[in-house]
Amino acid sequence: HASHSLLSGVDLQCYENNHAHRTEEMDMEQLLVRRGQPFSVVLQCTDHIPRLPDHQLNLILHLGKNNEVVLKVSDSEQDHGKWWFSQRNAQGEVMLTLHSPADAPVGLYSMTVVLLSADGQLLEQTKSQTFYLLFNPWCKDDSVYLPSEELLQEYILNENGILYQGSWDDITTVPWNFGQFEKDVVDICFEVLDNSPAALKNSEMDIANRGSPVYVSRTITAMVNANDDRGVVSGRWDGEYSDGVAPTRWTGSVPILRRWSEGGGQRVRYGQCWVFTGVACTVLRCLGIPTRCITNYSSAHNTDANISVDYLFNDQLENVNYHCWVESWMKRDDLPEGFDGWQVLDPTPLERSDGVFCCGPCPVHAVKEGEVGLKYDTPFVFSEVNADLIFWIVHPDGERIQVSQNSKVIGRNISTKSVYGDFREDITANYKHPEGSMKEREVYKKAGRQVGQKNKDPGQLELFIKHAPAIHGTDFDVIIEVYNSGREDTDAQLTVTSNAITYNSIHRGECQRKTTSLTVQAHKAHEEVLRLQYDHYGACVSEHHMIRVTALLQLTNQDNIILQEINIPLKMPALHIKIIGKAIVSHKLTAHISFTNPLPVSLQGGVFTVEGAGLTEAIEIKTHGKIEPGQAVTVKFSFKPTRAGLRKLLVDFDSDRLRDVKGEATVIVRTKMQNRNAVPEI
Repeated sequence: HASHSLLSGVDLQCYENNHAHRTEEMDMEQLLVRRGQPFSVVLQCTDHIPRLPDHQLNLILHLGKNNEVVLKVSDSEQDHGKWWFSQRNAQGEVMLTLHSPADAPVGLYSMTVVLLSADGQLLEQTKSQTFYLLFNPWCKDDSVYLPSEELLQEYILNENGILYQGSWDDITTVPWNFGQFEKDVVDICFEVLDNSPAALKNSEMDIANRGSPVYVSRTITAMVNANDDRGVVSGRWDGEYSDGVAPTRWTGSVPILRRWSEGGGQRVRYGQCWVFTGVACTVLRCLGIPTRCITNYSSAHNTDANISVDYLFNDQLENVNYHCWVESWMKRDDLPEGFDGWQVLDPTPLERSDGVFCCGPCPVHAVKEGEVGLKYDTPFVFSEVNADLIFWIVHPDGERIQVSQNSKVIGRNISTKSVYGDFREDITANYKHPEGSMKEREVYKKAGRQVGQKNKDPGQLELFIKHAPAIHGTDFDVIIEVYNSGREDTDAQLTVTSNAITYNSIHRGECQRKTTSLTVQAHKAHEEVLRLQYDHYGACVSEHHMIRVTALLQLTNQDNIILQEINIPLKMPALHIKIIGKAIVSHKLTAHISFTNPLPVSLQGGVFTVEGAGLTEAIEIKTHGKIEPGQAVTVKFSFKPTRAGLRKLLVDFDSDRLRDVKGEATVIVRTKMQNRNAVPEI
């Protein structure tokens, strides 16, 4: 009876399965399912269904680049925690329902249906077909289970986000297009995993570990930066980006991931912390691990995990304006109880962990409780949010004088995008106890750190810095106030400098410096005004358009030095975007983008970059010639939305003298024309 074939093929039912597994946005052409949740395929037979008991069906799965891992799927649920399938016969076909364990390795599986005779002889088999298996945060047995639909809508399904920049007291936002469901992104995410050193060295071991979100998230974190492996993005901070793309020009992860994949795993130049963070978030959300982007303001760096950051004032400053990382949600079965939930993963190459540039997963709760012995990299994260800053002035003869400071807190306004919309949620309380509390002292002690002596007596002179609205391209005043709370008039020397810095405090040049000798009368204040002029700062301002004003007050008759600093993000112009047309899948829309040069100098090499998940691939629109001061430029381009829902179009403008100008427009895309005046049928 085996003379003519009985099996004609397998219908993977991609539409139904992907819809049920919440992956329909990724693709409808290939099967994408989540572990721990059944899915059904249909075996099509030629004329008569192979009758049992004279025949039996077997299902074989292969996993790995060269199908090195083979799994036979059991036909009953005898082994808990193993793959099994059930079957239901229909007219000329058989529905096979596959059940995957909730801890199965994620990856690309290939599946074959085998027909055996009653005595176990191979009669025939179907051509193998592939499907992706992903983590399943909707499944309560999965270690990434997150029991809130609202949170999952954001941390798995939202393809748009906001990254927080600026400084702790002047927070700015930049929109980011994660695009985790864009075409081919899921393939590239697994390509990133396949290129990790562990996978290249021993792929069977790597596959065995791919059931663990701790392993997968740590691997992705190391692979996002290209510092020691075939990683995705190369970091650079010195302002020289002409042989690549300046970090400020990216508006999303998809062009970066595609460029890496198309270049055969060649690193993409260049990224900085928010770029690494955005790319890591895309990959982790795509794989099914709930993830969010975090910004820590006044982050401490290069602290050698010793918790007091000594600042040598003539040295490179170590207090970083802000630093970004991601948090992913998972159980930590590898740790004592109580450390499940959000884990810090930092993909920016700052510290080596186990010899590679990678940081995490580190339980946020371990940071809060000072449990620095718990892996991974907890001492490092603890010091990023908890160091005490001590400033030293170093005299030419090497003598060091400690500087007193009015306020210098490390790790403040720790921020992430709210689940409920485009606004900021402050999560500092997840990382640390209230400042000055008993609990904070206990945690410091447990972590083996000294609690910094806060200046109990501010001394009789205090320094404050205020500034008028700081708009890029204009001149504005910075006011330094010296207040004397004492009973005696006091002589002092005040030095004020303004420096162009990057977001992570690399100095790009001093703009202005002013030194004054002054006498401050008892119980009075002296105001010193420094006018910051575009003529001065325009030439040296970095691509992060950030100016740090530092005031140093030296009392004439004593060794006391007081220091105060403020970081001023210059306000940038917005791009204006108007979208014309009805937003319907596969129908043409036109966007008009306009920009007015706010600087008193002309701009050259102007280029707009546009992208949006579900709307358009990333495209560049170049402007020609100069853009004079005050001149408006408008460009337009057309695109056809590919997916329905709330979608964002992100635009960046870049030129020789002005970078990192951003704009966004939100549209609601519908699947088809809707007749607005239709009367509902009764």
